[in-house]
Amino acid sequence: MDEDLFNMELRKFLKKVGVTSQREIEQSIRKALESGQLSGNEKIKAKVTVTLEGLDLNHVIDGEIGLG
Repeated sequence: MDEDLFNMELRKFLKKVGVTSQREIEQSIRKALESGQLSGNEKIKAKVTVTLEGLDLNHVIDGEIGLG
């Protein structure tokens, strides 16, 4: 395995995950604030699941996003 290529590809994938996830979360939170579903003081529970097709990886990351 080419370690440098693997590292670069992994970082590229994780950057895509991070940027896309942040955009989707921000849009969802803003929409909920505008509709009154959220007041802006909440802590939102969040969960991310990482899987690799064909491999035995199913890693769940739980967390919270505070709004204010």
